[in-house]
Amino acid sequence: MYVIAQDLGGTKLSSAIFDSYGKHYFKDSIPLEGRTANKVGQLIIQKNQQLFELAANDKLSISSIGISVPGIYRKTTGTVWAPNITGWDNYPLLSELKGSVQNENIPINIESDRSCYILGETWLGEAKNCKDAIFLAVGTGIAAGIIINGNILHGSNNIAGSLGWLALDRPFLEKYKSCGFYEFHASGEGLVKVTRELLTSNKEYTGILRDKNIQEVNSYNLFEAYAMRDEIAIKVLNQAIELWGMCVANLVSIFNPEKIIFGGGVFGPAIQFLNKILFEAKKWAQPLAIKQVELKASKLQGDAGLIGAAYTAVKSVKKI
Repeated sequence: MYVIAQDLGGTKLSSAIFDSYGKHYFKDSIPLEGRTANKVGQLIIQKNQQLFELAANDKLSISSIGISVPGIYRKTTGTVWAPNITGWDNYPLLSELKGSVQNENIPINIESDRSCYILGETWLGEAKNCKDAIFLAVGTGIAAGIIINGNILHGSNNIAGSLGWLALDRPFLEKYKSCGFYEFHASGEGLVKVTRELLTSNKEYTGILRDKNIQEVNSYNLFEAYAMRDEIAIKVLNQAIELWGMCVANLVSIFNPEKIIFGGGVFGPAIQFLNKILFEAKKWAQPLAIKQVELKASKLQGDAGLIGAAYTAVKSVKKI
């Protein structure tokens, strides 16, 4: 059995054909290159059709399609809200895909990227054989894919896991309105925002980051400066470690998972901090539950969403 999987991100579309054991074929990635609205939808359809053709040439029969999207999938309407893609406030992805697939009996499965991350890890990664696990994705934003007793936690409207809005401090400030406190301070973009704020307010600072144009400072520069013991980089990342630890503590106290798996662009370089994050989490978490959880780095790295999309497709036609 073979399935088509696609993982749509804010900047690229990854695609592949998978068999039911997780082996992939024809895998590639295409940059969105500024595409918006229906041009992104057309790219997904074009890639879908190309994979059908490649499968037919190799006599592979496609049984199902799985798509990972960077936002909220509304199952009742088949529409997607994806804040990083202009024009995707209520995008009719399901109906467009159905119209492009010749065989109407092929199921089309759409899931949020955060759900696909943890599904991928459950199938082929660190969460294999786990019934209760969480994937903590820290990249441009922050989100969590959560499995409870073997089932994805979607919430009443598929919004569960939007961790960027975790309230970890007070008072509320207007700058948190668009992304939440936690994401503002501890996501990839958030780390850069906090760094720029400190560079602007600390006029006497003369460290490594001062030599760069403030608008060109990025998270790579930040981790590079941290390795050289730069005072602002240390301050920004130590605060992030505290916040990542508090988040872990809250997740552990609420869900009592077996594992929390860290992925996304920031983890990455921030994997070096897992022991420090656990040390911080132990201050705040339910004391028995924190002793029962393992913090792990993703085994699948950038492929977790694509593999999770494949898994949703395989599950739709095969009991696994």
